Amino acid sequence: MEVALLSFPSSKTPSSHSLNLTRTQTQTHRFLSNPPVVCPKPKPKPNLSIRSAISRTKKEETVETVKTQLDNCHLVAAIKYKGLTVKQFQELRRSLPESTKLVVAKNTLVYKAIEGTPWEALKPCMKGMNAWLFVHSEEIPAAIKPYRSFQKEKKLEDNDFTGAVFEGKFYGPGDFKALENMPTRAEIYAQLLGSLKGPASSVVGTIQAPARELVMVLKAYVKKLEEESGGK
Repeated sequence: MEVALLSFPSSKTPSSHSLNLTRTQTQTHRFLSNPPVVCPKPKPKPNLSIRSAISRTKKEETVETVKTQLDNCHLVAAIKYKGLTVKQFQELRRSLPESTKLVVAKNTLVYKAIEGTPWEALKPCMKGMNAWLFVHSEEIPAAIKPYRSFQKEKKLEDNDFTGAVFEGKFYGPGDFKALENMPTRAEIYAQLLGSLKGPASSVVGTIQAPARELVMVLKAYVKKLEEESGGK
């Protein structure tokens, strides 16, 4: 009779299954002890080109606004506006004559608009924070007075004029009295009429006045003649 001999694996010799299990456990232990570093996904970068385009467009619009204000402008003055609130700006704008506009713009943009023009004389004002007063009238004192009243009422001594240009000439902060005390058109007209009615020496005195005043006198006289001739 034949006897079949069965052989069993020895407990001392590890089987391939046990070896695989041990290897898996070792890898799992290593994974838990030293988990892999997961890098966060990079955030998408903002579209810088769009922002730059918008910024450039706004700057160009500001330059064009300043250039538009320079048309038929008689005086441009810079006002130190650091510390003024939006509400104060609105109040100041309401107090100005219709022929006077207040614009807030960076010095670099204003200089770009005035470069190569007679208004380039404003260059000494290109520092600090300025608001810009554009006067489209020959009545200079009437355009400056509202801000002086506003400055005094709000106690804004530090927010003074930093300079102005009138007829191509620069006026520093200490020269504003000359601008504020200029005679009005009505005063010059009255002076002219008084000179014509008075002795010849008075007429000579009027003619010897500064060129600016003489031009304004002549303009007023010509306008009166035109009105009189048109009314007949």
